Amino acid sequence: MFDSHAFFKNRFAAHVKETSRYLRYIFNGHIAVALLFFISALAFYYQKWLLEIPENFPAAIIIGTVFGMIASYSPVRTLLKEPDLVFLIAAEHKMGPYFRNTLLYSFIIQLYLVLLAAAALGPLYSTIYDRRSGQVYMVTIAVLLLFKAGNLIANWWMLKVREPGVRRTDITVRTVLNVAVFYFLIDGNMLLAGISTVLFTALFLYIYQTCRKQPGIVWDLLVEKDQNRMQAFYRLANMFADVPHLKSRVRKRQWLVKLVSSLPFMQKYTYDYLYRVTFIRSGDYLGMFVRLIVIGGLFIYFIPSFWLKVVFAILFLYLSSFQMMALYQHHRTVMWIDLYPVSKAVRQASLMKLLFQLTGIQTVIFSIVFIALGQYLGMVIVLISGSLFNFLFILGYVKKKLI
Repeated sequence: MFDSHAFFKNRFAAHVKETSRYLRYIFNGHIAVALLFFISALAFYYQKWLLEIPENFPAAIIIGTVFGMIASYSPVRTLLKEPDLVFLIAAEHKMGPYFRNTLLYSFIIQLYLVLLAAAALGPLYSTIYDRRSGQVYMVTIAVLLLFKAGNLIANWWMLKVREPGVRRTDITVRTVLNVAVFYFLIDGNMLLAGISTVLFTALFLYIYQTCRKQPGIVWDLLVEKDQNRMQAFYRLANMFADVPHLKSRVRKRQWLVKLVSSLPFMQKYTYDYLYRVTFIRSGDYLGMFVRLIVIGGLFIYFIPSFWLKVVFAILFLYLSSFQMMALYQHHRTVMWIDLYPVSKAVRQASLMKLLFQLTGIQTVIFSIVFIALGQYLGMVIVLISGSLFNFLFILGYVKKKLI
């Protein structure tokens, strides 16, 4: 006899084993040190900024928007796999306990977002609304948990609707209502907060009535959603370790490929061409590189301490080099590359050359940020120290890791 509760236990145990294995690689010593540095620097300047915060600062808009977005972001993790489309459809009428367990699991694993937001925005709330007791903020967090549970259930009901346009409209309207509820709640306007809550409740009941009319579970949609989230996790883990389950995503980006692939047709440029095209078209390498530049530039621009700006510039150069090392193993499962009549030394040199080029571009962009701030000494220091760091890190660390 099929026991869906026992089936969930087995599927959950396998899921935890799978994810925990890769999490150990993600939060290794390098990333732990970088995160500690980030959090310490942000906490220091956050506290310093709160001492000088203006009285008319729109805290209600910021806190309300963050809390509303967190409540709206409530995906359901079903832990389903592609073979389930064949083997579990016949047992659909027995899957009630399984899906109840997945809803509970989905809610619990998303609590870290609530805790992080509550801890991060608590000092801002206490500073702006210093006349309110701490219990008021705790009640707001309790309301956030309640709304998050409601949104999670609504998302589960909407997964019975196949039309993506209907689902997008639903999540948009609910997000607006969630933000409105928490904005008015933080601002102290209980009447409008109550009206927004009533509107959300009416939408919640309408979703329930609509989804009751649906014929059954849309299994292929559930599998697609869950597999997409696992692939996103695998893409992140692939930056730190080999992930055999990763399905490579390839994008055209023809104009970028044409821009970077103009190389002489010679044997020694084989891997130069391969790594350049892979960087542009495969996975999230280009996106990761651009995001690190943007985030690093924002840190450099807004952090007031001159020397800390320089440190952050070097730190983001390190993160870029470390993340882009994954390019070397990107084609490890393609046997045709082993047939290339090109030595391993040429392959290693090609990747290091690309890393030098990427971090060189990043160093120049960070230097331009210092020029925009009028800190020409910082520009010179970042150009020199960044170039020196790139040279030492790539030749001293990266080269030893390329096996």
